Amino acid sequence: MLLCTIYVLAPYISNVVIGDPVRGQALISSWHTISGVIIAVTSAFLGAATDRMGRRKPLLALIVAVLAVSIFVQWWAVPGEGGLPLGVLGFVVIVSSIAFVYSEVLHNAMLTRAAHPAVLSHVSGLGLSLGNLASVLLLVFVLATIALPGQMDLPLIPDAPLFGLDPAAYEPSRIVAPLCAIWLIVFSIPLFLYTPDLTTTGERFGDAMRHGVGNVIRTISKLRDYRNVALFLVARMLYADGKTAILIFSGIYAAGVMQWGLIEMLAYGVILTIFAVFGGFIGGWLDHALGPKRAVVIELGAVLACLIAMVSMTFASMLFVIPVDPEARIWNSPLFATAPELGYMGFAIVIAIFITAAYASSRTLMARLAPEGMEGEVFGLYALAGSATAWLGPMLVEYFTSTYQSQRAGFASIAILLLLGFVLLLFVKPPAAKH
Repeated sequence: MLLCTIYVLAPYISNVVIGDPVRGQALISSWHTISGVIIAVTSAFLGAATDRMGRRKPLLALIVAVLAVSIFVQWWAVPGEGGLPLGVLGFVVIVSSIAFVYSEVLHNAMLTRAAHPAVLSHVSGLGLSLGNLASVLLLVFVLATIALPGQMDLPLIPDAPLFGLDPAAYEPSRIVAPLCAIWLIVFSIPLFLYTPDLTTTGERFGDAMRHGVGNVIRTISKLRDYRNVALFLVARMLYADGKTAILIFSGIYAAGVMQWGLIEMLAYGVILTIFAVFGGFIGGWLDHALGPKRAVVIELGAVLACLIAMVSMTFASMLFVIPVDPEARIWNSPLFATAPELGYMGFAIVIAIFITAAYASSRTLMARLAPEGMEGEVFGLYALAGSATAWLGPMLVEYFTSTYQSQRAGFASIAILLLLGFVLLLFVKPPAAKH
């Protein structure tokens, strides 16, 4: 999803298919607003239904298949009349966003069955780190075999893009859609073959969903008896939406404001994803050393500070007010040679580390706070807390981008959600250790 959501497809759709970075950021925001609303009203019921059914893998397989197909068809996203109509493209982006969150609901609920409580934080962090490591491999493959050939004369780089891709038809950008879909299917196979699942209860999905509605209502009502859990869920509802918005729009913002193309965006993705690998390990280490609550506070504070710093950078200025000559080069490099680019990259690296760590630590914190026997249901609420306001982040970006006709204003609005979530998180009581 990194290539699609952050580094290549979303910036490509914004700048090339839509053809205007400001309008593109606003329109893509509206698509994610729609998917956020749908996720908000359905994800908790999905978690409750799977609790009643027992097994998660069959439904997870279906959702992964839908996700793969919705990613693959984005290959036909081309400007003009020859590709997917913009409305259809928006529809498949919405479907892929929903399917991705649904898959998280199901595999997060499997976490407590896959790992002993004593090593839960390390397993959670390791899973995210390995996912980012796999993304590095795919990003490097696309960069070395598709983006750089024909553009730069470098050792071991082919003279032309792999598969005979035509740059004039934007195929080097579009090919990431089928590549990501195939990658998703192939590397989902070990999950289905080797991870433990619960025994089926025999209840059908429709009946489980119907009963799950009542279960979710009862779970929400029970939160009056678990006020600490409720407070964390509300805090997470806000800051997770902010983190998701950063992931969705940082690439679009970088491509538009820094004027980066495919090669820059792929290199940006490789560098950030390499550092994000360490984020999962740092999250696990902070969880173990300080506890998951303190870990999330530190990680979220770092993300908020770096977001403000990133917004302060443009192609021709730094720290909001310092003008910079766009032609002035800090070092002799074909990429990222100006001071604003290097500053943006540095702050983005810190965000990549701590946003990954925050995902790992938040998941661990929820697993520690979840009442025994309610893991799937609570992780449904956890997904709800991460998506009940998923429409709010994109809506803020859309509103501020359109109102001020500024990508900077839209991207900066994400800080509102991070700050509110950070303040609420300070009042969450750390969970007791489970043995």
